[in-house]
Amino acid sequence: MTTHRIIIADDHPLFRDALGQALRDVFTDLAIEEAGSLEDVIGILENSDAPDLVLLDLKMPGVQGFSGLMYLRAQFPEVPVVVVSANEEPPVIRRSLDFGASGFVPKSTPVDEIRDAVRKVLEGDIWISPDIDLSRVDDSESAQIAERMATLTPQQVRVLMMLGEGLLNKQIAYELSVSEATVKAHVSAILQKLNVESRTQAVIAASRMNGSQWQDL
Repeated sequence: MTTHRIIIADDHPLFRDALGQALRDVFTDLAIEEAGSLEDVIGILENSDAPDLVLLDLKMPGVQGFSGLMYLRAQFPEVPVVVVSANEEPPVIRRSLDFGASGFVPKSTPVDEIRDAVRKVLEGDIWISPDIDLSRVDDSESAQIAERMATLTPQQVRVLMMLGEGLLNKQIAYELSVSEATVKAHVSAILQKLNVESRTQAVIAASRMNGSQWQDL
């Protein structure tokens, strides 16, 4: 029997435990690993075979909005990612799909639907709740920003995340174990790809993806 490996990435241990148990009750061939931060997820992915699925919260240590999703999809494109979030706003769901999520599961979703979502994605499908209507989402400005951000390399995404945290070039260089010259090159590429003139404008452009909806992510 094939064993499915799933990473549950959420900074709330009780939620991870509850979700894991809900899935184990149905999938007898399931191996679950837990991660409380984006760095934990990256560590698992870099040091083991690719899992079948990552269930990713959009708000936890190391994650700013869609940055974690962007990084995982760019660095590990073979690994499906389903967003699991307390936010149910259609623009947030739409953006998650635009950034490559294989599904979006609100945390208020009944357990049976969550199990169905996981099953569908493991079978290669895309899943969103049938109760969510994305046809009326008008998000043209964010769509343009998303298109530009999709051109960033995984390392450039990480640099942009750190710029958003207010880190200086030398601090980013230390965190990524690269030279300051390399960081400066990444920053220049980010500015060019996002069509902005300064690192502050780059951070602002990224923050426009967030909007007021992020308060409850």
